[in-house]
Amino acid sequence: MSASLKIGLMGYGFAGATFHAPVIDHCGRASVAAIATGRPEQALADYPHAKVVADLDALLALEEIDCVVIATPNDTHFELARRTLEAGKHVVVDKPVTLTAADAHTLANIALARGKRFVPFHNRRWDGDFLSVRDLLADGTLGRVTQFESHFDRFRPEVRQRWREEASRGGGLLFDLGPHLIDQALALFGAPQTVSATVRTHRDEASAPDYVHIQLGYGEFEVVLHASALTMLLAPRFAIHGTRGSYVKYGLDTQEDQLKAGLRPGDDGFGAGNTAGVLRVVEGGQEVERELPTRNGDYAGFYIALADSIQNGVKFPVSAQEAVDVMTIIELAARSSDEGVRLPFERIR
Repeated sequence: MSASLKIGLMGYGFAGATFHAPVIDHCGRASVAAIATGRPEQALADYPHAKVVADLDALLALEEIDCVVIATPNDTHFELARRTLEAGKHVVVDKPVTLTAADAHTLANIALARGKRFVPFHNRRWDGDFLSVRDLLADGTLGRVTQFESHFDRFRPEVRQRWREEASRGGGLLFDLGPHLIDQALALFGAPQTVSATVRTHRDEASAPDYVHIQLGYGEFEVVLHASALTMLLAPRFAIHGTRGSYVKYGLDTQEDQLKAGLRPGDDGFGAGNTAGVLRVVEGGQEVERELPTRNGDYAGFYIALADSIQNGVKFPVSAQEAVDVMTIIELAARSSDEGVRLPFERIR
């Protein structure tokens, strides 16, 4: 077993305290060695073994830190990640990794030149339902895919006073849930040929998008990605149709709510409890419908893979190029919505 990967956490707000620190400290391959935060009392109470420092400079000065996780507001990601890479540390950046594709491309190039990892925190590749969908598509049960829909809908009619709701700081659903939806599509189908989108702001007093509908063109079929803050009756999380059958799955992966409730990787039931999907296929000339169990989620897998990549040279499942591709598609989606046109996808290399 390799030594524990020592991670410095930049930021201890909602993302750092909920999605990063608990998973890092309970994945079995890494530890929260230091935290840079303006909330030192809370950080020390939660992680008394960690060094708590004031800012990124102090964090980068700690020689024992192998990797820094950037869990700060979206509009700070690029500069903090750039400084981390140039200081010779590996970096994980919460989504969106930057606010532009050009900035993401710059970080990828710096990481390549320095021989360091630039890793987007696309942790929803370890959602149980996504893992199940990946398995289903790989085994060919549905035949050739003709339609794929992925929804991430919620009902949050009130605009909260926080940076995540501010357009000027990279708030809104296009930057918040868009990276997860797009990254999952890229993992399943690769880069699209075209991008078309409708991006809207519907809630009273909202400044950032709260409705996103993206269509990725793959020639013979399309991928539909949808997120809304005003959906009380939820659509399926996944709906997939093919030449041999269909699959529908309702409900979100359980890990986010479990982490909010204080459950941790390794605890009994963590990652479990996902609702089953419904599969309808033709067997023996008859249409047959049955439940398809959903795999347990595994957010710890993200940081286990990170440790394997940094310590053992194993390829990380989400590439820096895919981080750039996600931001490219986000930019194309915004432009498509503004101009009312379908746009070709061209990879920035």
